[in-house]
Amino acid sequence: MVLMDYYNVHRKSLLTLFLSIIIISFSYSTVYSQRVREEAPPLRERLFFGGNLGLQFGTITDIDVAPIAGLWLLPRIAIGAGPKYRFYKDSYDKTSIYGGRVYTEFVVLKDLNNIIPIGVHLGLFLHAEDEMLSLESSFWTGIPENSGRLFKNTLLGGVGISQPTGMRSSLNIMILWALNESFDDLAYSLYGSPEVRFSFIF
Repeated sequence: MVLMDYYNVHRKSLLTLFLSIIIISFSYSTVYSQRVREEAPPLRERLFFGGNLGLQFGTITDIDVAPIAGLWLLPRIAIGAGPKYRFYKDSYDKTSIYGGRVYTEFVVLKDLNNIIPIGVHLGLFLHAEDEMLSLESSFWTGIPENSGRLFKNTLLGGVGISQPTGMRSSLNIMILWALNESFDDLAYSLYGSPEVRFSFIF
């Protein structure tokens, strides 16, 4: 009987403690959610634009234009999308590549200076991208009779370093790998291993 009373008392104490934790957690999460909603910047301040531009002239002409528009969903998570156009010409042939891409980024480190105070304000982020491009069949197969175009879907993933250049602008350097290329896809590979990409965001 004494053992049963001891068990019941402790069970009630544990239940009270458990309910108290739930109530406190709920109250904290409610206050935190309200504060986040109050402090969240307006939509226009979470939008960003930019992209990358590549130019090469000479024996090989390579023009790569890829603007983007994006949105910061959370302080560390951004999404973006945009069209892509590339013109390539060498002494044998020329081709146009076009399509679009969508990506997401997760900021691992916002400011290196917060961890190591050396005056360097670099950020570190992870980048995942899905790209769909239209390629000219005759250029990639080397057979003039292969008219028309084919589609190439490439999944890219990697890391990037961000160097702030203003209140909302930054210069980014990314190292990306094509994640879904097999041996059969190498004939249509558009990227090196890895692909180094520079972009500007504002």
